[in-house]
Amino acid sequence: MPRHPNEVLFEGEKPFPIIPTCEHFAGTEERIAKALELQNRMGGVFDITMDCEDGAPTGREREHAEMVVRMQNSPLNQHNMAGVRIHDYTHEHWKADVDIIVPAAGERIAYITIPKTVRARELAEMIDYIRNTAARAGIRREIPIHALIETHGALREVWEIATLPNVQVLDFGLMDFVSAHHGAIPSYAMRSPHQFDHALLRRAKAEMVAAALANGVVPAHNVTLELKDTEFIYNDARRARMEFGFLRMWSIYPAQIEPITRAMAPSHDEVEEAQAILLKAYAADWGPIQHEGNLHDRATYRYYWETLQRARIQNVPLSDEVMRAFFPDAVAAQN
Repeated sequence: MPRHPNEVLFEGEKPFPIIPTCEHFAGTEERIAKALELQNRMGGVFDITMDCEDGAPTGREREHAEMVVRMQNSPLNQHNMAGVRIHDYTHEHWKADVDIIVPAAGERIAYITIPKTVRARELAEMIDYIRNTAARAGIRREIPIHALIETHGALREVWEIATLPNVQVLDFGLMDFVSAHHGAIPSYAMRSPHQFDHALLRRAKAEMVAAALANGVVPAHNVTLELKDTEFIYNDARRARMEFGFLRMWSIYPAQIEPITRAMAPSHDEVEEAQAILLKAYAADWGPIQHEGNLHDRATYRYYWETLQRARIQNVPLSDEVMRAFFPDAVAAQN
C-alpha cells in the first residue's frame, strides 16, 4: 500500500502551514455573528478574526473580551476557524485579554493575532505569557500566533520574529507602516496601484515575505481599501499573490471575501496537473516519474501536494480518486 504524502514528503522537516487564504476581521458582536453565518454558508473557506484591539470601545475592554469568548463558544462557530486580535504590548489591557480569552476559549480559538510588534523580545514575552496561561488552564495544544509587521522595528527584526515559537503567520500592516514614515510615503500609497509600486513598500513587503517563507511561516497581505468593486479587489489580491508571494490576505468587508479567495486559489490547470502528477507518484510509492515528458521527484511532489491541500481547504473540486487516496477522512465524513 503506497504511503500518504505527509508520511514521506516532509521527513525531518516541519510541514508548511496550509491555512485559508482569506482572513476576515470583525469587531462587534453583530458583525462577528454575520461573519460566522457567512463562513458556514461558504463551507469554512475563510478565517475570521474577532478584534479586541480596534473593535473594543475604550474603557470597555473587559466586556469586549468576554463577548469574544461568548462568540468563540457560540454554536455559530461551527468550524473553529476564528482567531482573536488582542491589544499590543504597550497597551495596559493585553494581559487581561489573554487572561479572559485563553482559559475560556483556548481549546477552540484558531490563533491569536498580536498587533504593532516592534521588537522580537517583546513578542517573545507575549508568546510566553500566552503559552503559560494556556498551560495553567490545562490547555495542551499550542495556540498559533500571528504577528503584525507594521513598524520600522518589526521590519528590522522580521527574520528573528519569524523564528519565534508558534508563529504561524506574519501579517503586513500597510496603513500603520505608511503612517510611520511621517509623510515620506504619500497617503495615496495606501491604495493600488501605488501600494505595490512605491519603492519603500515594495522593499518592506518583499522582505517580510522572504522572512516568512524561509522560516515556514505564512505571509499575509494587508487589506484593500476598496470595499465593493470585486474586480478591483480581485486584482489587488492577485498582485499580492503573484508578484510578492503572499499566501493570505485580510478582508474588512464581506464583499471582499469571495474575490480574495478566488484570486488566491490555485487555478484549474494547476490543480489538474497536481492531481495527475501526484497520482502517478503515489502509484510509484514516491519514486521518480515522468509526466508529459518532464521528470518529477520528491522536490516537485512537495509543491504539488501543497497545491492540492490549498485547493482542498478552498473547496476546489478534486477527483474522487484523489479524495480517496489523499483525503480519506473527508470521504469517510461524507459517507
